[in-house]
Amino acid sequence: MAAPVGAQARKLLRDLALRPPLLAARSQVVQLTSRRWLNLQEYQSKKLMSDNGVKVQRFFVADTANEALEAAKRLNAKEIVLKAQILAGGRGKGVFSSGLKGGVHLTKDPKVVGQLAKQMIGYNLATKQTPKEGVKVKKVMVAEALDISRETYLAILMDRSCNGPVLVGSPQGGVDIEEVAASNPELIFKEQIDIIEGIKDSQAQRMAENLGFLGPLKNQAADQIKKLYNLFLKIDATQVEVNPFGETPEGQVVCFDAKINFDDNAEFRQKDIFAMDDKSENEPIENEAARYDLKYIGLDGNIACFVNGAGLAMATCDIIFLNGGKPANFLDLGGGVKESQVYQAFKLLTADPKVEAILVNIFGGIVNCAIIANGITKACRELELKVPLVVRLEGWKFARLGGTGVWRQQEMRPHSCCSNNLSRGALPFRSELPGSLLLHALDTIELEASESR
Repeated sequence: MAAPVGAQARKLLRDLALRPPLLAARSQVVQLTSRRWLNLQEYQSKKLMSDNGVKVQRFFVADTANEALEAAKRLNAKEIVLKAQILAGGRGKGVFSSGLKGGVHLTKDPKVVGQLAKQMIGYNLATKQTPKEGVKVKKVMVAEALDISRETYLAILMDRSCNGPVLVGSPQGGVDIEEVAASNPELIFKEQIDIIEGIKDSQAQRMAENLGFLGPLKNQAADQIKKLYNLFLKIDATQVEVNPFGETPEGQVVCFDAKINFDDNAEFRQKDIFAMDDKSENEPIENEAARYDLKYIGLDGNIACFVNGAGLAMATCDIIFLNGGKPANFLDLGGGVKESQVYQAFKLLTADPKVEAILVNIFGGIVNCAIIANGITKACRELELKVPLVVRLEGWKFARLGGTGVWRQQEMRPHSCCSNNLSRGALPFRSELPGSLLLHALDTIELEASESR
C-alpha cells in the first residue's frame, strides 16, 4: 500500500525547507508560518552571506552562454564549477531537455563553461525533486572550485525548547545530519545562545574546537561562526544551515553550501530580501493562492481539501487516503481568515478540472466559523458550484449556525470520485473511524439548494 498522502505532503513541505534539521533530541514536527514560503536561489543566499563577511567561493551569475564564458575568464581560477540555478535538489544527477546530463559541472577551461551553459540556459532540468518535465533554467552560477580537505556541519536555528537560537555542529559534514544524529549522536554538539547577550567568544571557540578546527583554523572558524550568527539575526532567519562548513588545503574556512530559512512574519522589515523571492518556478495556482495568503500544494487526486492548520490538513489528507479516496490538493487556510479568502480558495479549488468533490474541514480555534460559512455560501451562489460539497465546522461561533457544524448538499448522489455512497454526504469516511475527530456527523444540516448550485 502506498504511503498516505499526508506523508507525501510532509515530504513536500520538508523539500521546501519549512523545518530545521531533525536531530535526535528534537521531535519530528513540521513548522509552518502564517504566510507563504520565501524561495531564494543558491546564488542569492551566497550573496547575502558574502555581503555580511562570511567566506564563500568567488562567483558570478550569468543569463546567457556568453556571459557565462566571460564570467569564467574573469574568475581566473584553477578550476571552475558551473551550476544550474533552480529551486530543487539533485541537480548534479539531473538531465536537461537538451540532452546534457548533470546540472553541476567542473572544468578548467573557460571555453567549456560557455559550451555547457549553451546546453543549460533556456532548457528544462529534470531532477528527483522537479516535475517530470523539469524546470526551465534561466540562470547559471559560475564559481571558483575549491578543494575541500575536511567537511564539517554547522547550523544556527531557533529552538522552542530553549526559547532562542541554538548552534548545532558536527565534525562529520557533507552528509545527512540526521544520519549522523542516529548513528553517532555523540558527534552532535549544541550551544544555546542567549538572544539578549548574543553569541560569546567562548561559545564560538568551543564549537570550532568541537568541529575539529585546530591552530589558526580554530580562530578563523570561530570568527565565521560569529559572522553567521550576526547574519542570522540581521535577516530574521529561522535557520542558517551550512553543509559543508569546510576547510581547504590552503588553510581557509569556507561555507561551501548553505540553506537559509526566513521568518515570513518579518517581511515588513526585510523588504529587500523578500523582493528577491523567485516565484517563477511555482505553479500558477500556487502564486495565485499566495496572493491571498493561502498555502496550496497540488496533489493528484480528485477530492479537494479546504482546511485550516497544517496538522489538520495533513490528517484530513491521510483520512481521505486511508478510506479509499485521493486528495486533489493540500490547502491550508491559516488562522487570520477573511471571508474574501474563503471565496478565493473556492475559486482555486473549482478551477481544478480534476476536482470531483470538495471537503471543508474547519476547527475554529482562532477562526470564526461564521466567517467561513458566509464565504462558502457566497462562493456557492456566485461560482455555481456543480460538485458535491461536505462542510464540517467545529469551534468558535459554530453554534450560531444552528447545529453540530457539519453541512452537506441536498440531493447528493453517488459520484465517480469514490466507490462509497455520497447520497448521505458520506464521501469515503466513517464516523466511527478510530481516533477521528473530523467527520462525526455528516448528515445534520442541509444547505439550501439555491446555496449549493
